[in-house]
Amino acid sequence: MKLRKFIALIVSGALCMALAAGCGSSDSSSGTSSENENKEETALTDIQKMKYIGRTYYNEENDRLWMGLSGSGFSFDYTGDKVSMFMTGNPGGKTDKARVGVYVDGERVKDLQIPADGEIIELDGKGSEPINVTVVKLSECAMSCCGLIKLETNGGTVSPAADKKHRIEIIGDSITCGYGVDDPDMSHSFSTATEDCTKSYSIKTANLLDADYSLVSFSGYGIISGYSGDGKKHDDQLIPTYYDKYGFTYNSGFGGKKPQDLEWDFSRFVPEVVVINLGTNDASYAAGNEEREKEYADSYAEFLKHVREKNPSARIYCTLGTMGTQLNEKMHEAVEAYTSSTGDTNIAVVDFPLQNQNEDGIAADWHPSDKTHTKSAEQLAAVIKADMGW
Repeated sequence: MKLRKFIALIVSGALCMALAAGCGSSDSSSGTSSENENKEETALTDIQKMKYIGRTYYNEENDRLWMGLSGSGFSFDYTGDKVSMFMTGNPGGKTDKARVGVYVDGERVKDLQIPADGEIIELDGKGSEPINVTVVKLSECAMSCCGLIKLETNGGTVSPAADKKHRIEIIGDSITCGYGVDDPDMSHSFSTATEDCTKSYSIKTANLLDADYSLVSFSGYGIISGYSGDGKKHDDQLIPTYYDKYGFTYNSGFGGKKPQDLEWDFSRFVPEVVVINLGTNDASYAAGNEEREKEYADSYAEFLKHVREKNPSARIYCTLGTMGTQLNEKMHEAVEAYTSSTGDTNIAVVDFPLQNQNEDGIAADWHPSDKTHTKSAEQLAAVIKADMGW
């Protein structure tokens, strides 16, 4: 059954709630101070009781939860017989509809793309025994956003999932997004249907570290230029432009709002570690040009200053190399220049080896395979564990 069939009921219920809330507000403003002190605080909605994953946007005006960036989502513990999630997506075809993974107690039980006219996801509970429900947006923000517009608990109870031991933020491009990882044909191009960030080194690393994560990643984006197949600079596709935002999308976004117009509150997620994996797309523009490579190094050092400003206590790891090592030396130079100018030594470099197609396979558009991502995650996690004492 599609979501549109439930809209009338939802709107009717929302209207009744709004009217009741309006009356309560009027009474509160006109009552005495003692009466106000005796009033109960407004109860949290079930959507507010959940644990939010990544830069997930809660719209308190209509109690809806929006997901844009790869890996964004929510997690909650549910005690009851059945729970239903009413989700909506952006308009689009198979190549640009949001792909979502639904997990129960850590096992993926549903893998679907969310249509614009909505989807109802129903899960069976275990009565008095709680289950964990986690929903992760597998595809990236630029082409697809989705939202949770209603949670029906059928008399059950919701509580936020437990936090993990550590916190990590990963900033990157298509490699971080898990571009094409479910498509073993390197001649194929982008599709949200074959993108899965949970199979990327990014979330694999977080899982190995027992860390909650937040991803900020866009396919084709870079430090000074997005991917360039013609030698021209594409400075409209830069990670630094959107690092302070909820994301960027070409599509309809978060209902009536665009993620690129919403400022991210960095106090909401304070990572112990920040990983940066940027330069693969810049290399297509720099193409061995000394002046352009210097621009990359200089701009990278400046971006590090901004990342540090927003994450004053995090250990920063700069990584590069999976799809090309042309700019690895310049990445090292950027880190050295940053440290020299700021005195900040809470930063390190991790060089990834070039992917080995013969041994590990290849994914769409020459992107890393699941096996390559696993190797990168194991390498990075080992460095972080030893470095951080985790």
